[in-house]
Amino acid sequence: MQYVIHTTKLIEIFCSCDDFCLLVKQSQKAFNPLRKPTREPLMSESEIMTIAIFYHLSGFKCFEYYYRQLLSGPLRPYFPKAVSYERFVALMPRVMPLLCLYLTLVRCGEQTDIYYGDSKKLPVCDNRRIHQNKVFQGLADRGKSSTGWFFGFKVFLVINQYGQIMRCQLTRASKADNNYDWMIKFFKGLQGFLFTDKGFLSAKAFETLYNNGLKLITGIRANMKNKLMDTTEKYLHKKRGVIESVNDILMTICDIDHTRHRSPMNFLVNLFAGVAAYTFLDKLPSIFNKKFTLA
Repeated sequence: MQYVIHTTKLIEIFCSCDDFCLLVKQSQKAFNPLRKPTREPLMSESEIMTIAIFYHLSGFKCFEYYYRQLLSGPLRPYFPKAVSYERFVALMPRVMPLLCLYLTLVRCGEQTDIYYGDSKKLPVCDNRRIHQNKVFQGLADRGKSSTGWFFGFKVFLVINQYGQIMRCQLTRASKADNNYDWMIKFFKGLQGFLFTDKGFLSAKAFETLYNNGLKLITGIRANMKNKLMDTTEKYLHKKRGVIESVNDILMTICDIDHTRHRSPMNFLVNLFAGVAAYTFLDKLPSIFNKKFTLA
């Protein structure tokens, strides 16, 4: 079988990951100059990160098939020291903290004054198999979304008007969208306008965020009167579909939503690698092609 692999994107991902890993190692040496060298695996951390991220752009829906077919075939010249699939799966948890830092420090979007926030369910098993699931027992729990109950986690996202990811956080499924303490921590540092659905509606959080320079604009419930939004804010709030498009890309193209995980750590690697892969897409969902500010 012949595969069409865009190696230009693979090289771009590797260069970005490798530069980041070099900076991290330099920082570690600066803080721990007397640290003794330890045995390192054949594959570098940047190579492991690259393979994990590129999987989400390859079109494959099974990581084992992707690794066995490509790393022993078209991608072998790019990874001459590639280890066996079983060994690679054992090495993946090592890069989980690096992927989290990489996504937060390197792949975040530019600061603007218009943001969109939303939460997305991330089930880890079918509802009929909740009591049989042992991988996430004690970690995941039950939550409710607009489509019903599920067992797993929630992913909270904040994007700017250009579709660039600003914040990404994983919580338990039972975490309420309008939890005050969580909202203040999650949205800290953002300035401007944040458009969300009515699940984030919280008068106390609105006041605190507004005093910190962020105006939270949510949908209104049926028994509420709209006295806060002007015409421009109403128009921008109707553009909330842009974050739904981002969620759809993450769930389908980047494949962060599946129930085949056999390890909580590799579940996190898959999630962060999938979100990082989204940031490498050539075209992102956006509501404006040119610079737009909201006074």
